[in-house]
Amino acid sequence: MHEIILHHYPTSPFAEKARLLLGFKQLSWRSVGIPPIMPKPDLTALTGGYRRTPVLQIGADIYCDTALIARRLEAEKATPALLPDGQEFVVAALAQWADTVLFLNAVTLMFQPESMALRFAQVPAEFAEKFGKDRAQLFGSGSVRRVPLEQAKNDWPTFMARLQQQLARDEGEFLFGAAPTLADFAVAPCLWFLRATPVTSPLVDDYPEVAAWLDKVLAVGHGSFSELASADAVQLAAQASPAALPDEPFCEPNGFSRGQRVAVAPVDYGVDPVEGELVFAGAEELIVRREDPRAGELHVHFPRVGYRLELR
Repeated sequence: MHEIILHHYPTSPFAEKARLLLGFKQLSWRSVGIPPIMPKPDLTALTGGYRRTPVLQIGADIYCDTALIARRLEAEKATPALLPDGQEFVVAALAQWADTVLFLNAVTLMFQPESMALRFAQVPAEFAEKFGKDRAQLFGSGSVRRVPLEQAKNDWPTFMARLQQQLARDEGEFLFGAAPTLADFAVAPCLWFLRATPVTSPLVDDYPEVAAWLDKVLAVGHGSFSELASADAVQLAAQASPAALPDEPFCEPNGFSRGQRVAVAPVDYGVDPVEGELVFAGAEELIVRREDPRAGELHVHFPRVGYRLELR
């Protein structure tokens, strides 16, 4: 049995989402710290170029994007359920909205000049400059564009009012009942992110029902974990073999075939492609086989939604 390894850094909202998922599942895991900006040489050895945070590693299988990481953790431990029976669609749909619309608005609000001045007050000017250039590159290609600050400020009260309306139902303390689901763990990190400075924290704390709910979600914690060096994680991958492919039909509506040389990349931002051999395409997941001089043979897993396949 291979250890669960999370490659992440402390201030990433999506990394916080993954940490909360691990805590909710009460899983033990290893924590690999990665740089918040490029280059990330040990991570790149595992992913083949995917640069977004976080990345989950289990042996020689590498899982990209928290949408797929959540499903992998659900397969690892079925209870408590992230996608409860009968609620799979509505939970996944709200989580997808949080990962896209809510996240992009939260980024714009956090990156307004007054907030960033506080966030980087104790950071060397050289790093702040590198961070700005890195994020400009991250969001400078692909289909998504930054939400204008005026629009984010305009839309935010509506988002919070809708969350308060959902929480006001008499069905429990969380978005869909008495226990948190994937939807809670997708929405919460965006608000956790905004609490990082006094400029943006009122965007959460001025809504008492939402703030109280957020505290309950964050109280789930991160589970039991221990630190692991990034080079050791690469070595663990090299010593392992990829797990068996999913037992479901190969499904590729655009005509791609098993064994073809392809590139997989996000379509919205951070569109760096990962090249390899297409070994699986399912309803939710794409898997590419690749080899790395340091990490050996790897299967890199991507969600289907929000990613594109191209021949190489």
